[in-house]
Amino acid sequence: MEINDIIAKLPKHLMQYVLDQDYSQYSPIDQAVWRHVMKKNVAYLPKVAHESYVSGLELAGISTEEIPTMYGMNRILQNIGWAAVAVDGFIPTSAFLEFQAYKVLVIAQDIRQLENISYTPAPDIIHESAGHAPIIANAEYSEYLRRMGEIGCRAIPSAEDQALYEATRSLAIIKEAYGSDTKKIAEAQEKVDYLQQNMGPLSEMARLRNLHWWTVEYGLIGSLDKPKIYGAGLLSSIGESISCLKPEVTKLPYTLAAADVSFDVTRPQPQLFVTPDFAHLSFVLEEFANQMSIRKGGAKGIERLIDSKQMGTLTYNTGLQVSGVFMEIIKDDQGKPIYIKTTGPTALSYHEKELIGHGTNYHAHGFGSPVGKLQNINIPIERMSPFDLEAYKIKEGKHTTLKFEGGIEVSGEVITGVRTVMGEIILISFKNCTVKYHEEILFRPEWGVFDMAVGNEIVSAFAGATDLNSFEVVPQKETEVKTESISKSAERLELEGLYAEVREMRNANKINRERLKEISNELEKKHPEDLLLKQEIAEF
Repeated sequence: MEINDIIAKLPKHLMQYVLDQDYSQYSPIDQAVWRHVMKKNVAYLPKVAHESYVSGLELAGISTEEIPTMYGMNRILQNIGWAAVAVDGFIPTSAFLEFQAYKVLVIAQDIRQLENISYTPAPDIIHESAGHAPIIANAEYSEYLRRMGEIGCRAIPSAEDQALYEATRSLAIIKEAYGSDTKKIAEAQEKVDYLQQNMGPLSEMARLRNLHWWTVEYGLIGSLDKPKIYGAGLLSSIGESISCLKPEVTKLPYTLAAADVSFDVTRPQPQLFVTPDFAHLSFVLEEFANQMSIRKGGAKGIERLIDSKQMGTLTYNTGLQVSGVFMEIIKDDQGKPIYIKTTGPTALSYHEKELIGHGTNYHAHGFGSPVGKLQNINIPIERMSPFDLEAYKIKEGKHTTLKFEGGIEVSGEVITGVRTVMGEIILISFKNCTVKYHEEILFRPEWGVFDMAVGNEIVSAFAGATDLNSFEVVPQKETEVKTESISKSAERLELEGLYAEVREMRNANKINRERLKEISNELEKKHPEDLLLKQEIAEF
C-alpha cells in the first residue's frame, strides 16, 4: 500500500483497519457489475444529482470501465486534500468518522454480487468510491464531512451500539456473500431486528450516526418538491436513486429532529431528509454538537461514559484530563458530580498531552478523585495564591484535611503538586492519605500515593483517549461472521470465463462476432438467468 502524506498522519488504532487492496480478487463478473452500475449512473444521475456530483466524478478520476485502484484514487484525491484507504466492509462508526476527520475516505474493497446489483446491504467499492468521492470535491461539503468526523468520533456510544454494529456487519456479510444460505440470512436479520427494537434510549453516537446517515449517506438537497441527490448511498444505488424521488418516499425538511430517526442499513429507506443547501448541514451539526457531552460535561456526560463501558475522557475546568474506563460517579443532592472513578489502566493529561509520570503504568488499576470546591471557601484551589495555599496547609510536608462541598473528605500529607505554565495547580499528591464520603472509605493509606485532580467542575466528557499515545492499540473485537471467499462452483467459474472473453474483446477492441454468437448460445443453454452478460454482448 502506498503511504501518502495524508495517510501517514493516521494514528495506529486506525491503521489496523487499513488493507492493501487486492485487485486480483475482482473477477470479470465484478468488473462487469462495476461497468453496468457506473454506465447507468453516468447516464441517469446528471438529471437528478447535485451539480457537484457530476463535476466531481471527473475530478475524482473514476472510470466507468473498470474498478478503481487505491493508488489511482489517491493520486487524484490529493488534489482536493483527501486520501482513500481500503477496508473490509463495515468498520465501527467511531473509526469510520475518525477517518473522515483526517480527510481519509474509507473504501470497502469488496464489490456487490451480481444478484444485488441494484442495491447492496453492505458497503462496497461502488458505494464508497463512486458515491462518496465525487461529492467531496465540493469545498463546503468537504468541510462538513471533515467536521462531522471530528465531532462524531468523540460522541459517546452505548454497549447496545456495539452489539448492533456486530449484528449488522454479520448480516451484511451473509447477505452479500456468494452462495449464502437463506436460513442463515433469516437468522441474522432476526437478530438485527431484535436489537433495533431493544436499543433503549439513543446514545450520542447513535444520534450522530443517524445524522450522518440522513445526510452523507442518504441526503437530498434543494426544495422538498424537487430535491436533488447528494447522499452516497443513493448515488451508488441504481434502484434507490430512482425510487427515492418518487412520492411514495416521504420527504422531510432536514433539522435536528433527524438525529432521533433511526434506520435499517439492510433495507431501502421509507423517508428521506432534504437540506436547502450544504451550509445548512453545518448549522444542524453545530446544533447537535452543542448538546453533546464534549461541550456540556457534567454528571450526564460522566454517566454516558459509564454506560458505554468503553474508553472515554473527562476534562476538569482546570484543563486536567482523565482517560480510562469510567465505573462510578458520586453525586450531591443537586445531582452534581463530587467524585469520579475509573477502572483499569488510566492516564492523566493536560490539553491532550499526557502528564509525565501519570500514564497507564502508574495508574494501572484505576483512578479516583473529588470534583468541586472546598467547604466555606470561596476561592477554588486552582486559583489560590501561595499565601492561600499555606493558610489551608496545602504545602509540601504538611498534613491537611480538605473537606469538599458534597461531603468528600481528603486527609493526608502533601507530597507535591503539578502546576500549569500559568501557575495554576491541577494535581496534588498525598501520602498516608484517607479519602472518604461520609462513612464510606474511597481510598486507604496502604494503597499508596493518592493523586487528587484539582477542579470544581467537569466541563467535557467524550469517547476515546485524549492522548493517543497513552494507550496501546487494542485490536477490535471480531464479529461473529468474517468476510471470506466461498468456493465457487464449476458453473460459476465457467460463467466468469465467458465474462472474461467478452471483456478482453472490448479492451482490445477486437470483436469476434462468431465467438460472441457462441457465447450467447452457451448463455442461453447453461445460464439463462444471467442478463448482464447478454447486455454486454448486445453493446457490440
